[in-house]
Amino acid sequence: MFLGIIVMNKKLLLWAITSALAGFLFGFDTVVISGAESKIQQLWSLSGSMHGLAISAALWGTVLGSLIGSFPAAKFGRKKTLVANGVLFLVGAIGSAVAWDVSSFFVFRFLGGIGIGISTIAAPLFISEISPAGDRGKLTGLFQFNIVFGILMAFFSNYIIVHIAPEETAWRWMLGIQLVPALIYTLMCFSLPESPRWLIVDAKNEAQGRHVFSLINPKMTDSELDELVQSVKESAASEGKSKQSRTRFFTKRLRYPILFAFLIAAFNQLSGINIILYFAPRLLGLAGMEDPVAASIALGFTNLIATFIGIRLIDVLGRKTLLIIGCVGYIASLSVCTYAFFHYDELKVVSSAVDTASTADQLMRMDNGEVYFTAEDHEKAVAAYDAAKQALTDATSPSKYSGTSVVFDGESVQEVRDIALNLKHEASGSLGNVSMTVLICMVVFIAAHAIGSGTIIWVFISEIFPNDQRAAGQSLGSFTHWIFAAGLTLIFPIAIAHFDAGYMFGFFCFMMILQLIWCLGMMPETKGRSLEEIASELSSK
Repeated sequence: MFLGIIVMNKKLLLWAITSALAGFLFGFDTVVISGAESKIQQLWSLSGSMHGLAISAALWGTVLGSLIGSFPAAKFGRKKTLVANGVLFLVGAIGSAVAWDVSSFFVFRFLGGIGIGISTIAAPLFISEISPAGDRGKLTGLFQFNIVFGILMAFFSNYIIVHIAPEETAWRWMLGIQLVPALIYTLMCFSLPESPRWLIVDAKNEAQGRHVFSLINPKMTDSELDELVQSVKESAASEGKSKQSRTRFFTKRLRYPILFAFLIAAFNQLSGINIILYFAPRLLGLAGMEDPVAASIALGFTNLIATFIGIRLIDVLGRKTLLIIGCVGYIASLSVCTYAFFHYDELKVVSSAVDTASTADQLMRMDNGEVYFTAEDHEKAVAAYDAAKQALTDATSPSKYSGTSVVFDGESVQEVRDIALNLKHEASGSLGNVSMTVLICMVVFIAAHAIGSGTIIWVFISEIFPNDQRAAGQSLGSFTHWIFAAGLTLIFPIAIAHFDAGYMFGFFCFMMILQLIWCLGMMPETKGRSLEEIASELSSK
């Protein structure tokens, strides 16, 4: 995969892989919750808004982590920050698994999220600052590769655990298993050197920075090392390296890096990637897939393979070309999904039947005393159940649907659930190739993201800011990414309960059209250029 790099310096590759393992934990955490979210909702009788808040807890943690992450990365160094991330990952994994109520669950997921948010700053920073210009895209792309590898492992982990663990505790095993990779990552981080650019610019330790540069490229002569160290120092001097300049991030010289970091991070989430990953089994179920958990594994494999391709091509075709390819894939797949959910009445029946069966299950659990609930919780559950039944009746009315129509009249909750499940199977069976088409489109969507924005985002943001503001710039990009991710995840459970899924896919498609326009018109190419050269060009515009 990285043959040229391996031949040149195995240590460099090992350091990049070690720091990029933070991405594995990021990706694993992103998806593992998809297997637990419905059980958590049932266990604590969560309303749509509380359900969204609980599931998005880690994302709100990443928002805070991305806000504060630039401080430890700049003050204490990239290495110490990465180690601290590992500790937060450990605490979050253990606490989430043993959570005793929704509040404790939120707190521990939030703590783990802080670690993820900080890691999206520190890990790409570290990798970009130790990488030669010609290999920087590949090596920094390892962070994204580990993200999608973690996503794939989470899909597999959920699938295995749901089949071997007791139903009542399976979700705890899903979340707690993160303890293993978190511990491995934390221990491995102690073997990392510090970033040479941080040592020279921030720590004022030129000798140690020069030593790390020599470890990165042992073939460099003393004169070449002197020239490299001098270029880093001169770049810092020209950037006005001082305590006063550090506090002035939003300045005219940084207007383009700030704008570009914001846009690529915002569009990354406005593609709908986190919604599709977080709720993949639910969305595939709405599309009529009989085994959505198993089908979602295809998304994980696609993500891994496409990311591999993206990393191989990023230093060949460049960042801009890959993003254009990704945008085309986004638009094509989302357009088809939008059409399918608006055009096929069977998908509306499946969606309504799933909601009816789910609300019936929740009401039965309450009536059987299987979950804790208040009188208000029960009242809300009854209201949701009645609304779902009415929606199913409307969806199966003769004027809208050619299959079996239903009108509920005094059936028990158990009978209603059984009727809903039968209607779901009937509608799914009559969809024919439509369900497979939606799955294929979601596979194309995942591939487009992995080749385009997914591979590019952390590389591009780590490249476009000057040395003295790179940590702050990475923090801005990370914060933008996570605030959009958290907001969309919080809104989705509410939105999907009130609107057809076609509206969601249509919105994301429109956003990707806007991203394509921005990419064609404004996005710079950073392939094969030094960090100092890129920063100088963008700062002078």
